[in-house]
Amino acid sequence: MNRGLLNRLDQVDGTRRETRANGLEEAVRATQEYILRENPGLLVNARGDPDKRRQISMVVSRFLLEEGLTSQRTGRESLVQAILSEIAGYGPLDPLLDDEDVSDILVNGPDIVYVERNGRQELTRISFRSSEQLMEIINRMVAPLGRRIDHSSPCVDARLPDGSRVCAVIPPVSALGPVLAVRKFGRRFFGLKELVDRGTLSEEMSDFLAACVRARLNLLVSGGTGSGKTTTLNALLAAISNLSERIITIEDSAELQIKRQNLVSLETRPPGLEGKGEVTVRDLVRNALRLRPDRIIIGESRGAEAFDLLQAMNTGHEGSMSTVHANNSIDALYRLESMVLMAGQDLPHQAIREQIYSALDLVLHQSRLSDGSRKIVSVSLINKERGGHEMTGLFRYRITGIGANGRVSGVFETARQAKIPGVVMEKFLREGVRPSDWFLDGRAEETAH
Repeated sequence: MNRGLLNRLDQVDGTRRETRANGLEEAVRATQEYILRENPGLLVNARGDPDKRRQISMVVSRFLLEEGLTSQRTGRESLVQAILSEIAGYGPLDPLLDDEDVSDILVNGPDIVYVERNGRQELTRISFRSSEQLMEIINRMVAPLGRRIDHSSPCVDARLPDGSRVCAVIPPVSALGPVLAVRKFGRRFFGLKELVDRGTLSEEMSDFLAACVRARLNLLVSGGTGSGKTTTLNALLAAISNLSERIITIEDSAELQIKRQNLVSLETRPPGLEGKGEVTVRDLVRNALRLRPDRIIIGESRGAEAFDLLQAMNTGHEGSMSTVHANNSIDALYRLESMVLMAGQDLPHQAIREQIYSALDLVLHQSRLSDGSRKIVSVSLINKERGGHEMTGLFRYRITGIGANGRVSGVFETARQAKIPGVVMEKFLREGVRPSDWFLDGRAEETAH
């Protein structure tokens, strides 16, 4: 490392930031070449390995001292951390990935980085030195998973070691330069009780949904992007009290956090470099049926696998669950119709609808409100006896106003006169659940049974 580089690293005032950035880039390159020459294994998966990061930090510090860079001159410790982040982490994204309040990181080219905190997006001061640096970090994220991103394959989905989801798009598809979105993996687990504390649902709704899980109702959680569907699905799965039940989860990227022994977690695989070896959600659903599941959980239904999920729900795998993107509960059922058509079974619409209302029992719809809060805005039972997409609303969230600070206020309401369909009532009674604890008409029907 030459003296000119040291001088550039010392220049930190606002008028010389570009010069300092160039100096840091040279320092990173020199340090990286040194480590690759002396101990290349240190850089493999180093971000998630504290021991490796400590070793790299010591190597970098020693290297800088040997090059004549003292702590008095440039703040050696901060420089070590900056270089460490560049060569063993994800550069400017590291502090955002470590911030527990950040749920999403959205990079719109090298100069614009947004984050989402508490349901609201905000612009940060973070930027990248160049598109090349951003591309290097994207490649560092996806390469360990055997994924690639280049001009011939400009879009990629991946998962970081901590479970966070990554989606990247580069030119020529993106006109902004490299674009990156990171949906962070939640380190904090939320059960139904925690969701009640956060105001996502009422305690009465929580008790009823736990009873539905215990009674092995087939559930669908609908909502928009970022509305909290996966968090709610996690909470519902945690309400399964019978530890002997065999659960199989199927996801594009493993996000569900289920702590139990009798669990099989399956994850899709994209095609390899030669275009072969792809494993889809539908492939996994078909194989899951041979693994003797009690419940099948699909992280998100988005295609032809919806047909196989309905088949599983109709053939003895009660208590199965999934999520779907939709604007409301009725739209969720129409989306299922469209996805079943994608399976190419040439079924008439009426037959598909009969499959849906025969398989599903309950639809939860979740929304992210204008203030960033997430609410389960409706819980509805499908009217199986009547057929078609007719539903009985059991619970709903009614907005009562918006404060001067933009905070949304509202109340959770219960439809006391709701009537429980006989088929669903049988499931409740089999597990000793009493709908009359919530709904007046449930008492009369329970007596009739």
